[in-house]
Amino acid sequence: MMLTRRSVIAAGAGSAVLIALPGHPALAQDAAARTVDQVIAEFTGGAAAAEGEGVTLTAPEIAENGNTVPISVEAPGASAILVIAAGNPTPGVATFRFGELAGNQAASTRIRLAATQDVIAVARMGDGSFVRTAANVKVTIGGCGG
Repeated sequence: MMLTRRSVIAAGAGSAVLIALPGHPALAQDAAARTVDQVIAEFTGGAAAAEGEGVTLTAPEIAENGNTVPISVEAPGASAILVIAAGNPTPGVATFRFGELAGNQAASTRIRLAATQDVIAVARMGDGSFVRTAANVKVTIGGCGG
């Protein structure tokens, strides 16, 4: 097969049309446009999440660099925990799922924060209820292009 300038231009134009179609994964504008409430509602199925006991979120009060902020979450008896960074361009950070054979329902990771903001954890408990907690993290150097 011979590659000509005309065939390269045609292939490029075809790719541009495919990317411009609505719902194409390359656009990813849906995910970035979702608000914190929408992300939580999607996780809970619209059910209300109670504030307080049942889920523990550990995050530093001050993070000198938003690129690597260590956090940990724990919710004994939970089947899943959602972590959200409310001030990030894409608020959903991680979802941890726990099976029946999980030794404990805890996870830790490092996340990226754009600026000072609330980090929110929502846990789906074994009985189907939802529990929510939040921690404010002050960031001195932003990690999402800031």
